[in-house]
Amino acid sequence: MPVIKGLEWAFDTVAATYEKLRPGYPDDLYKMLFNYITINKSSHAVEVGIGGGQATLPVLKTECNLTAVEYGENLSKLCEKKFEEYKNFSVITGKFENISLPDSQYDLVYSASAFHWVPEDIGYPKVYDILKSGGAFARFANHPYRDKSNPVLSTEIDKLYSKYYCTYYNKEFKAETEYSEEQAVHRAQIAEKYGFTDIRHAMFYRTRTFSAKEYIELLGTYSDHIAMEEKIRTEFFAKIEETINQYGGAFTIYDTIDLQLARKP
Repeated sequence: MPVIKGLEWAFDTVAATYEKLRPGYPDDLYKMLFNYITINKSSHAVEVGIGGGQATLPVLKTECNLTAVEYGENLSKLCEKKFEEYKNFSVITGKFENISLPDSQYDLVYSASAFHWVPEDIGYPKVYDILKSGGAFARFANHPYRDKSNPVLSTEIDKLYSKYYCTYYNKEFKAETEYSEEQAVHRAQIAEKYGFTDIRHAMFYRTRTFSAKEYIELLGTYSDHIAMEEKIRTEFFAKIEETINQYGGAFTIYDTIDLQLARKP
């Protein structure tokens, strides 16, 4: 389902579950990132929207000085504890668009499944301003697609989304589509509008399989699901769990991960 703006607060209400169940990112993605920009102990980096720290450790291991920005206070505290052994790590609690960061001081700014919460016309210029000349912006995200190996199950779950989710949000039901390369290219090209050059993109794929109970836990970390009225959400989740158990007891997610890279001239 598409992102509903204004629900950034929701993740912070389930910080521990978010950290436990949200996936990390493929090694090949980081390989491409670090081939694009050299990051080491003399480098300074910013992570926009650290969440549960799913994309943090590979950057910390370069020994760079990493400043994370996180809107959720509980997620900030969780990551401060999670990475407390790294003296090169710090967290600022606040929205990226609202906090003050020095211009032309950072070698890398990156954001994993979070930059869509930042208004484009504020976020890109701010990233540009705080990067050094030659510095890189890396934007990447995971796009899950419901179980295409079990179309009957997917159809039944679509019916539940129509009945509960779409009714609650007063939306017309539209079947999900898998994230495409065309979408990834379009997202990569946004940076060009704001003066970035050397724009590249890549796509990576994987599957994740959950039991019915595990899948319900995962749904409980999605902002638009968290924001539903508790009674409706509880019934909705119970029906999904029941349906998964009825059609085999397992649910596979097909992930597409896209990476966009851009450089400040």
